[in-house]
Amino acid sequence: MGTFSLEPEQLAWCGELRALAADRLAPLAEKGEPGRVNRPLVAELGQLGLLERLFTSGALDLCLLRESLARVSTEAETALALQGLGAYPIHAYGGAAVRERWVPEVGAGRAVAAFALSEPGAGSDAAALSLEARPDDGDGGGWRLTGEKCWISNAPEADVYTVFARTTQGAGARGVTAFAVPADRPGLTGEHLDMISPHPIGTLAFDGVPVTRDDLLGEVDAGFRVAMGTLNLFRPSVGAFAVGMAQAALDATLTHTSEREAFGAPLKELQTVAHQVADMSVRVESARLMVYAAASAYDEGAPDVPRRAAAAKLIATEAAQQVVDAAVQLHGARALRRGHVLEHLYREVRAPRIYEGASEVQRAIIARELYKEHDKESS
Repeated sequence: MGTFSLEPEQLAWCGELRALAADRLAPLAEKGEPGRVNRPLVAELGQLGLLERLFTSGALDLCLLRESLARVSTEAETALALQGLGAYPIHAYGGAAVRERWVPEVGAGRAVAAFALSEPGAGSDAAALSLEARPDDGDGGGWRLTGEKCWISNAPEADVYTVFARTTQGAGARGVTAFAVPADRPGLTGEHLDMISPHPIGTLAFDGVPVTRDDLLGEVDAGFRVAMGTLNLFRPSVGAFAVGMAQAALDATLTHTSEREAFGAPLKELQTVAHQVADMSVRVESARLMVYAAASAYDEGAPDVPRRAAAAKLIATEAAQQVVDAAVQLHGARALRRGHVLEHLYREVRAPRIYEGASEVQRAIIARELYKEHDKESS
């Protein structure tokens, strides 16, 4: 398969996903409470076999899945993505016991997972994490977690958290360890945060929460590798989520400007409108190609995945913001009415430019990787 084209089977699968989202997922999403985990929706994602694909698909398939769902139901897309982000580290880096405990449950939609990296004083800067993992004085050779996490999707309602904690002080990124922490561990509490984005986000407080060697994901002091390995896979698919939202906004705009008349003709007959729609289309397609290329690079094991993943997330999330904003402008006041598809997209599209590394962080990654490549070629 070429990097910049999809096979007929893939296109057909995308169509099937959009149909499933419209028929089975969107009705459940509409019944959910904003800012809370929608467990019936998660269960349906499991029933349809979509959650299991998070652990068996490559990066490109993950992008196609997220883009297709996002075009129809952002709630369904986000519910799926958060399950993947929270549970993928367990699947990829956990021991047999922790994998067997959680991966089948998450895949079936019976358990909710969360990725707990950010803290009040350390967002995208994972090397600055301060949640402390102190050695437990007991005989088990485990640790006690003390500190806070903030801006955690699915918190505090998740059943299991992938938690990143500092095991070695003063070691920066090299002193962080990843653990799978069940929500019922003593000392673990949390609160909801009221956010503009409608998906669940909250805080977590750790008061001497016990974790054991069986809860380890990867090696001690190698949690940064777990975090980056997960983010390198999911960052292009964040871009796919953004592309799906942008395509939905473009679709709505094509319909509206074809049907709405102004000054005696459909809006599409106005050159200023037609040119804006053309620019929207170019932004969507450019972002889509960058996302597919980054995902294909990941699947092929290319050495420049960090740069390409960051670039895909950057261009797609920024483009989606521009496209949705233009769509709102062309729709006028009706797009600002609560319940309109663009009112929903306008609230949803802002967050992806921040989470999993803000746009500024993506630019820093891109520049760092470019100079690394340049220095290697120059030596």
